[in-house]
Amino acid sequence: MSSLGSPRTPCNGIDGKPVARGVPVLAVWLRDLVISLAISAFIIIFLYQPVKVEGTSMMPSLDDQERIFVNKFVYRWEPIERGDIVVFRYPRDPSKSYIKRVIGVAGDRIRINSGQVYVNDEALEEDYVPAMYADERSYPETTVPPHSYFMLGDHRSMSNDSRDFGPVKDGYIYGKAVFGYWPMDKLGRLR
Repeated sequence: MSSLGSPRTPCNGIDGKPVARGVPVLAVWLRDLVISLAISAFIIIFLYQPVKVEGTSMMPSLDDQERIFVNKFVYRWEPIERGDIVVFRYPRDPSKSYIKRVIGVAGDRIRINSGQVYVNDEALEEDYVPAMYADERSYPETTVPPHSYFMLGDHRSMSNDSRDFGPVKDGYIYGKAVFGYWPMDKLGRLR
């Protein structure tokens, strides 16, 4: 019959010497903390970045001051697609970041007639742009250049987008907005 020892018998290590309880617990806790911080740093630096939306150009999909996660790694494995919400460096001032929806990819012909967007001569159905966020602005037909994307904000009357600064080169795009986490009523995947 084996026993764990009586309350008066010290716990012995592998070498038979008593084991001090306080130091190993602290060492294990510190080790776990360092590993957790390293994993968190890796995720934030290389995979997901928390971002605060500033402005109203993506309403109602994204509200001003909403907190979201941006996947910075996804476009290494899959192409940027029409409908994606992406974060990119503003072409006229790369120190600023913008968030917009991809409307056209390289080779697409884009035109806007009185607010209706056409991609390759087909009217684009945009259920993410309610009537109160639409505008009557027109834009002449343009072909999206190679390695570039045409971006529009969902709040068309309040958005500075490709209608103003032209298509965005793929090198400026650094992530896909994937998940909202604050406020709690907006918690979930972005579409």
